[in-house]
Amino acid sequence: MNRADGIARHGRLPRSSPFGAAAKLVSGVVAVALVSTASVGAIAAKQVSDDLGDGVAIEGQPAPRSNGTRAPSLDAYEGGFNMLVVGTDNDPEQSAAFGERDATLNDVNILLHVSADHTNATAVSIPRDLVTPIPACRKTDGSGTAPAMAAQPINTSFGEGGLNCVTQTVQGLTGLDIQYSAAVSFKGVIEMSNAIGGVPVCVAQPVRDPYTGLDLPAGTSTLQGDEALAFLRTRHGVGDGSDLGRISSQQVFLSSLLRTVKSNDTLGSPARLYKLARAAASNMQLSQSLNDIPTMVQMGLALRSLPLAQVNFVQYPGTTGGTGVYEGKVEPTTYLADRLFAKIKADESFSLGADSTGIGSETSPSQPSAAPSAPAAPSSPAAPSAPAAPSSPAAAPSGGTASSGAPRTPSATPETIDGLEGQSADQRTCSKAFGY
Repeated sequence: MNRADGIARHGRLPRSSPFGAAAKLVSGVVAVALVSTASVGAIAAKQVSDDLGDGVAIEGQPAPRSNGTRAPSLDAYEGGFNMLVVGTDNDPEQSAAFGERDATLNDVNILLHVSADHTNATAVSIPRDLVTPIPACRKTDGSGTAPAMAAQPINTSFGEGGLNCVTQTVQGLTGLDIQYSAAVSFKGVIEMSNAIGGVPVCVAQPVRDPYTGLDLPAGTSTLQGDEALAFLRTRHGVGDGSDLGRISSQQVFLSSLLRTVKSNDTLGSPARLYKLARAAASNMQLSQSLNDIPTMVQMGLALRSLPLAQVNFVQYPGTTGGTGVYEGKVEPTTYLADRLFAKIKADESFSLGADSTGIGSETSPSQPSAAPSAPAAPSSPAAPSAPAAPSSPAAAPSGGTASSGAPRTPSATPETIDGLEGQSADQRTCSKAFGY
C-alpha cells in the first residue's frame, strides 16, 4: 500500500545530488552509544564528559540530574523511557558532495520506547514526508516564536525550532511524553559507524545508486564510514525508489547493527566501546536531560540484556497517493497508528504480521520464516527488575522513571498487529534493489 511514484522532493538540490535524508543509522547508533556508555566510567568518563557540551534545552524535559558530578550507578535505569533520535541533512562541516541545502531538515525521526520492565522495546521510524500539525516553537536564534502550522511534512519542524520543535511535534503526533532527545548529522553517522568497526548488511540483488555513489554486489558486505552512510541514504537504489522503501531497507541495517553491538566481540572490546562513546559525545546534540553520563550508563545497563526478539523496528503507518495537503506526501493511517501507540502507552509487547518487512527489504534466505519472530516474553526479566509501569508509562515523571509498584508480568502471547511494516531485531533480512 506504500508504493508511490511521486514523493515530493525537498530543498533546492541539483538532480545529481542525493536528496534530503540523513542516514537512519541513528536509532541503532544511539542505542549503541547508550550501551557503550555503560563502560565509560571504567574507561574515560572525564574525556567523554568534556565532549558532551551544554546540551539542548527541551520544553517539558528535565534538566540533567547530576551535571557530571554524580558517580555512575551499577543499577539499571528504573522504569521505562521514550527517546527521540533525529537525523539532520545539513551540517556546516559536511562536504559539498552531500548537496547544497538552504535549510536544515529533520529527515530522520525515530522514537525509541523501552518498556518499564526492560523486556521489550519499539523503535518507530516516522517518514520525513508524513503530514502532521507542527506546534508553535521557539526559534533557535532567540528571535521569537515560529507560528503553529496545521499540516506540514514533519521534516520541516527542525527548521522551525531545532531539536526542541521536533520533540514537541512528535509528542503531539504520537501522544507520548518524550524524556530524552538527540540529533546527529552526516558527519556523526560516519564517525560512529567507523567506531563500531562495520556492520554486515545483506542485499538480495546488486544495489547501484549514482546519486549516492553506492555500488554493492549481491550478498553480504560489511559497511562503515562513507559507504555505510551511502547505504543508509540511498533511495534510488532500493525498494520502489521512495522514502518508505528506504525505511524498510534501513531496518535491515539497524537490526544487523544491534546484533553486531550485542555480540561479544563488540561489547567485549573496551577500546571499541571507548571510541564509540567519544564519537557519540563529539558528534551529537543531546538534550539536557540526556547530557549526563550517569543517566546514560543506567540506560545502557537497561538496554544491554534486552532480547533481540523483543525489539521491533516499525514504520509509522502511512500511505501515499493522496490528494490536497497529502499530494506527493505521506498520509497517516490513523487506525493502525492508534493500535501501535496504544500498545506502547500500555507498555505491552506485540508481534508483526507475515510479510511485514516492507517494500525495501525481504526475509533472508538463511532465515526462511516469512514473519518476524514473535517477541514472546521470557519467563524471567531480561534485565534487573524494575518498578512497575503506571497506567500510562510513557508519560513518566520528569526524571523519566516509572512509578513504583508490584512487578509486572508480561503477556506470554503478544498480540499481532497486521498491517504494520517492520521487523524484529533478531530477524535476518536483505535489502531489495530498486525495481525488484
